[in-house]
Amino acid sequence: MLAVAIIKEVFFIITRSRISKLLLCGMAISMAAMVQSKSQVHAAESDEPITFSNASVHDPSIIQDQKSGMYYVFGSHIAAAKSPDLINWQNFTNGYTSTDNTIYGDLSGNLSESFAWAGEDDADSKGGYAVWAPDVIWNKQYRNADGSKGAYMLYYSVSSTYIRSAIGLAVSKNIEGPYTYVDTIIYSGFTEEETYDANSDVNKQWESTNIDELIEEGVLEEPNPEWFTENGVYNNAEYTNAIDANVLYDKQGKLWMTYGSWSGGTFILELDKKTGIPLYPGEDGVTKDGRMIDRYFGTKIAAGYGRSSEGTYAVYDKKAGYYYLYLTYGGLASDGGYQMRQFRSKSITGPYVDAAGSEAVYPETFDKGVGNFPGVNDHQDIGNKLIGNFLFTRELGEDGTGDGVGYLSAGHNSYYIDAKADKEFLVFHTRFPNKGETHEVRVHQTFKNSNDWPVPTPYRYAGETITEVTQEEVTGTYKFVNHGNQITGQLTESTLIQLQADGTVAGAQAGTWRLYDDYRVELKLADGTYDGVFINQWDPTTEAWVMTFSGMSESGQVIWGSQTSTTTDAQQMEKIKAELSASMPESVVKNIELPTTAAGGTTIQWTSSDPAVISETGVVTRPEADQPAAIVTLTALIQNELQSEQLSFEIQVEPKEAGKLSAYYSFDETYQNAAGDQTDAQVTGDRINNTGGAVPFVEGIKGQAASFDGKSGLSLGKGLITQNAYTVAFWINPAELNQFTTAFFGAATEQSWISLTPVGPANQTMLWSGQQWYDAPIGSTIPADTWSHVAFTVSDGKVAVYTNGEEWFAGEAFPNIFEGSAASFGLAVNYWDQPFKGLIDELYIQDGIVLPADEIKALYDEGAAVNPDALVAETSVSQSTLLYGGLAIGVMAIANVSGIYFNKSGKKTEE
Repeated sequence: MLAVAIIKEVFFIITRSRISKLLLCGMAISMAAMVQSKSQVHAAESDEPITFSNASVHDPSIIQDQKSGMYYVFGSHIAAAKSPDLINWQNFTNGYTSTDNTIYGDLSGNLSESFAWAGEDDADSKGGYAVWAPDVIWNKQYRNADGSKGAYMLYYSVSSTYIRSAIGLAVSKNIEGPYTYVDTIIYSGFTEEETYDANSDVNKQWESTNIDELIEEGVLEEPNPEWFTENGVYNNAEYTNAIDANVLYDKQGKLWMTYGSWSGGTFILELDKKTGIPLYPGEDGVTKDGRMIDRYFGTKIAAGYGRSSEGTYAVYDKKAGYYYLYLTYGGLASDGGYQMRQFRSKSITGPYVDAAGSEAVYPETFDKGVGNFPGVNDHQDIGNKLIGNFLFTRELGEDGTGDGVGYLSAGHNSYYIDAKADKEFLVFHTRFPNKGETHEVRVHQTFKNSNDWPVPTPYRYAGETITEVTQEEVTGTYKFVNHGNQITGQLTESTLIQLQADGTVAGAQAGTWRLYDDYRVELKLADGTYDGVFINQWDPTTEAWVMTFSGMSESGQVIWGSQTSTTTDAQQMEKIKAELSASMPESVVKNIELPTTAAGGTTIQWTSSDPAVISETGVVTRPEADQPAAIVTLTALIQNELQSEQLSFEIQVEPKEAGKLSAYYSFDETYQNAAGDQTDAQVTGDRINNTGGAVPFVEGIKGQAASFDGKSGLSLGKGLITQNAYTVAFWINPAELNQFTTAFFGAATEQSWISLTPVGPANQTMLWSGQQWYDAPIGSTIPADTWSHVAFTVSDGKVAVYTNGEEWFAGEAFPNIFEGSAASFGLAVNYWDQPFKGLIDELYIQDGIVLPADEIKALYDEGAAVNPDALVAETSVSQSTLLYGGLAIGVMAIANVSGIYFNKSGKKTEE
């Protein structure tokens, strides 16, 4: 049972922690886009250009400051942003800065009581913090310490494992902070007797929580024995992980908090409006419909039994007379199938149901015992699924640029009803197709269908207002997406349907449609009847206002449509030819993407004059280094219903480059590259693309080493790796182990990169890759204040990662990042994360050369011989951490070990 529990915990870490690196500093801020156009009928009232400014806030919870009118979103990792219009966002916090923290002031000191239980340098948060998913609400009845009334109350979460967490309260009279700690109000993950997690000195026994105080105060008589299994561990099948608080008023003006993640599901507690503290029930019971009421946790209103369900958010809609409850299923990574689900109830305490009448609380048949069960998706038919992974595909020859508009893992939403504007909004974070783990805040306007279910519109809010539309305006061809009900990481690409003038639906879907009540639409399709609205929205791909529709079926599935422009076949052919010609390279060193379809149902067939060099599918085989470049003619046959044309392209295939030592940095009082182009590394600030730092030299493993202060880095320049075969090796001595901080970084673009990080997901040292996501963990974490030798090799997709001369990871299908690019390289910094603090020495980069294992071992032995006393490493490699790589990737060799340690000489010994 213990081994099973460990595996389950690892799985949770994958879904919750693996991408925290991107949450910390907001990789997506760099994606801020400016979009301009003149507004049109049915859209924004103004003729001024539309500007979108993007911000990165994971798990955004929205509030509007009624004094200034400014909108705010607060999210995980102490990220927050503000906007005057829900369109242009600006981040204003400084993340996990310990002192002078924007939100918390002295972070460690202010939240010390919460951190005593979880979230600071402990277990899964070892070496850093885990402060997640806050919710902020204005409470005019709150009594401040100075006797005044009224405060912004911020309910935050701290967490150290998938169940050991807590929710705390802090208050401020200023919405932007700083917030002063009040109390830690709900704990989870406690045990019956004294127990400790790995990498933790926190006693998990229940008396370490506030339950002991509540018993002393007479609020509770004693602990609930059902909180524990027969082994005395926390019963997370029934009771929840205390994170993701959401606070709201009910229709009588009472204050409530919903909360909970995975584990035992979502609970609700009434709060004292004067103090913000829960009014704990004090005794156990059941609701009229049979749901749990717990003396401490409150009333269960959704989910449970370890199924994916987090990000609870409830809102009362006075007009509709319903409380709407939102949850997010799936894993939050771009491939995790994160998705928002919707329920409603006439009572704030439930029962909540979806459009099909399914109850939000999962049935007892789901009970598999303690643990979380990612990948078990038997709850996918429960809850209205609002947005899945989708792409309104832009095909070759269509208006605009790029791939089209799409989202991956859109979720952890909040919801805002703007009574003054008479508009409602779904606010969430999302990732994007082909952009790795980059995430940004998105706001979509929603409209209730005829059954009073809020349905999100297809495109982000751009100021549009719904108005009457005509039959002529809405008739036409649409890109169509059905979000379905599956919990999946797969991407759904749009198909084409026609809403025909006679009221029929043709194309990829068959059925009927009708326009009614000025702007409402009903579509009867094979899988159900969908009811929603037509509205003109801004399409970021075409940079134009387009007609859209959205609707929900009686079973809770959502469909979207985006009208496409119509052109003649001749016009379409010319646009396809022009774009295809512009996209074809004159010379190549890597595979070419050869499109086989284009706009308007056009097909493209390819032939090659030399398939051995460039195949008809675009696979490139380069001549050897001592051979001349090859010239290949590719011919495209472009056909639609009325036309057929050919285009030919002459392409030069460059020969392979001879392998070389492209970089050697000794750091012996110099930043000079003693190989390759002989250029010096350049000191940066806290990002690879800025300046202002300092990197002095100190005693290293061999001579001097570069010393990084956690605020600076080194840019090594461009083009150090240009092939899909290479070796990187260096010595490293971390002063701090901060999760996701990079030691060695290489990037072809800000989305396509590799990073060797001392602490990645599940507290492991690992190599990983962005955009084409890949994790290569070693099964352990290199220690702080100790020299370790790390190296990795890539050979046409085969990857190996070494520490101290031993191979700890081997896998396949590693992405080709550098071939054909002028990639940038750096030490200690990337574009987003907290810089590395510690020492790096003896950096070797081999371009086009893959060193065998014995030569990697020789590099380690050489350094060990020079300074053996520096190699005090006692890193444990446990079976549980090794399982992470196998479960998350499925393309690695797992060492068959139970406990392995490095002794002073760096040799492995087993216990």
